[in-house]
Amino acid sequence: MKATFESYIENKTLVLKIKGDLIGDESGPHLVGLVSDGIQEGVQTCIVDLSQVRYISSSGIGVLITILTKMRNNDGEVYLTSPSEHVKKLLIITKLNNIFNVFDSLEEAVNQSK
Repeated sequence: MKATFESYIENKTLVLKIKGDLIGDESGPHLVGLVSDGIQEGVQTCIVDLSQVRYISSSGIGVLITILTKMRNNDGEVYLTSPSEHVKKLLIITKLNNIFNVFDSLEEAVNQSK
């Protein structure tokens, strides 16, 4: 299932809600573009809601790392929220759980970003 997403900015925080499979197809450059636009608008934090993501490919991981790099290069931070068990295992296997801040819920991440 191709990824669809919605995004909004609230209190200098960009929230990306992704639904479906994050496989880095055309959605990858689009997500990175949204982050670049957010940085232009003064966004300090990017929260990626993974609650509706079933699968992430290696390209999808590349997209997440690109987003993280962009944000950190601009003194920002990225929070991942609500990963499924499958996605959690993937983050652990790839050691990305040590690089990203991962929260169980969107609310937790939003509170952290304040």
